[in-house]
Amino acid sequence: MKRLSRFRRHRAVAPLLLVLALFSIGTTFSVAGAATNSSMTAAEKSALIDEGKQLFLKGCSSCHGLNAEGGGIAPSLIGVGAASVDFQVATGRMPMADMSTQAMRKKPVYDEKQIEALAAYVSSLAPGPEVPGEELLNYERNGSAAEGGELFRTNCAMCHNFAAQGGALTQGKYAPTLMGVEPRHIYEAMITGPQSMPVFSDKTITPAEKLSII
Repeated sequence: MKRLSRFRRHRAVAPLLLVLALFSIGTTFSVAGAATNSSMTAAEKSALIDEGKQLFLKGCSSCHGLNAEGGGIAPSLIGVGAASVDFQVATGRMPMADMSTQAMRKKPVYDEKQIEALAAYVSSLAPGPEVPGEELLNYERNGSAAEGGELFRTNCAMCHNFAAQGGALTQGKYAPTLMGVEPRHIYEAMITGPQSMPVFSDKTITPAEKLSII
């Protein structure tokens, strides 16, 4: 009877341990995502935002509007977040060379410091998805590759194909290859939904599952 009682107690504790583990993972992701911004002083952040505003007015406002409100040519950037700016600009998709075609990955026009400034400015306009920190992207879990393969086949392969080489979509658009894409940009694409791609919220695909896909 003592053995059986002890076994039952262990089974009862298991779900609690699972909940605590999941909470710990979620907390790790939240802290990692905000690590970069919290390490800056208020003065440094203000200077970065001001630099980003000047870059925006010079290189982006003709399409997105003086206040990033958007217009007939380009969408509003209010609320898109730093992650969207980092993805679009760091992959060279923005600024666009030809507005009549789909934005393609190419050599970035801006350097890393300028991209950070642009992202800080747009992020200051309204809350939005943040750039994932290195702590988050380096988080490792056993068996993630197998889970990632299953998640990729279910959620991504229809457009990007099973080998992640990309593929044609409707209306002359296409899903780009994922080969050679930085993990940060894959994560950002999932949380911002660029071009024809849907947004995968953390309720649809959790942060841990996103890392498994990557």
